[in-house]
This record gives sequence, C-alpha cells and structure tokens, in this order.
Amino acid sequence: QLRLVESGGGLVQPGGSLRLSCAAPGFSLDYYAIGWFRQAPGKEREGVSCISRSGGSTEYADSVKGRFTISRDNNKNTVYLQMNSLKPEDTALYYCAAGVRGTDQAPPISRRGRYDYWGQGIQVTVSS
Repeated sequence: QLRLVESGGGLVQPGGSLRLSCAAPGFSLDYYAIGWFRQAPGKEREGVSCISRSGGSTEYADSVKGRFTISRDNNKNTVYLQMNSLKPEDTALYYCAAGVRGTDQAPPISRRGRYDYWGQGIQVTVSS
C-alpha cells in the first residue's frame, strides 16, 4: 500500500522557517490529493493545509494563513509545506496524508477521516 514519508522537521527559533516534504517512494504521488495535519501533546489532531491533485486548489487553517504555503512538484514526486514566521504554538508532530486515489479535489482538512493513507509524522519544535 501507499507509504508516505515526511522529512524536513526539526528545531527552529520563533520567526524562523522550515520546509516539510512528503514523499512516497515507489509510488506516484500525483494520483493523490495531499493534506498536512498536526498534533500537539494533549490536543486533538488538526488539519493544517491540503492541495488538490492538480495543485490548483488549496486550503489552509486560519491559524497558518499567510505563513504556510503548500505546493507540489511532480518531477520530484514530492509535496511541500513551507512554514514561515513560525510560532511556539506551531510545535507539533506533523503528518502527511493522502486522499482517495484518482480524485482531484482534496477532502476538507476538517474531514481527516476521508484521508486514506498517513505517514508516521515528523516533529517540528519552535522554541528559543
């Protein structure tokens, strides 16, 4: 089955930037709409952003609008989440998820149950 692998996380200072990558070795990610989710200790998993198969439609949580940008590069078979102006409250385990194969539109990030495949997650820590 589809295996998703996140990378690019780490420790950064407030105001800094990170770029997360979502890859699927051995699979063509361009068959899937992709969502990014995050979960902090003691909190519910929340949707961050998503992108359609074509890349023409995106969605962002209000908390990250203007700071995060989701994109995809079919040549590299990778989906990115560029995170700028990071805040301590962005600290969480970040997950990449894939929707229904062959469907262009991404499920709303509020409907995480509609995402079929999930990566193991990668830690992002924003702290001084």
